[in-house]
This record gives sequence, C-alpha cells and structure tokens, in this order.
Amino acid sequence: MATLTIKNVPDDVYERLKQQAKENRRSINNEAIVILENILPPQQRDVKKILEEARKIRELTAHYVLTEEEVNKWKNEGRP
Repeated sequence: MATLTIKNVPDDVYERLKQQAKENRRSINNEAIVILENILPPQQRDVKKILEEARKIRELTAHYVLTEEEVNKWKNEGRP
C-alpha cells in the first residue's frame, strides 16, 4: 500500500478530522481514508465480468424458491 503525507493542514480541519475519527472510533488515518473513499469517484467496473458472475449465480439458484415462511423465519431469528 502507498503512504500519503498531507502537509499544511489547517488546524481547524485537523481538529474536525480528529473529532470525527473519535466519534466513529477510528484512527485519524483510517478516518481520512474513509473520507477519501467516499468522495472519490468509483473505479471503472468490468461490466462483462459482473454480468458473467450474475449469470453464474442465477444458474446456481434457479431451482431455489424462497417462501414467505423462510423470509419470516430469517427476519425473526435472533429476536427476543
């Protein structure tokens, strides 16, 4: 992984980042990474590969019929 050094960060920006990291229980470094991941445009995806994977999943699950009873069971699992 690459290392990024940011210089001349205004004090108020650093304090806001520090506070947000504390609120999210993350390090300042991890908070900065999350912010960058959320603000940068997503990477280009290989549409052909995604469609191929979706077709494989459909083939594997084509015989399976989900019943309302199963859905209700899963929704209620873990509830007191």
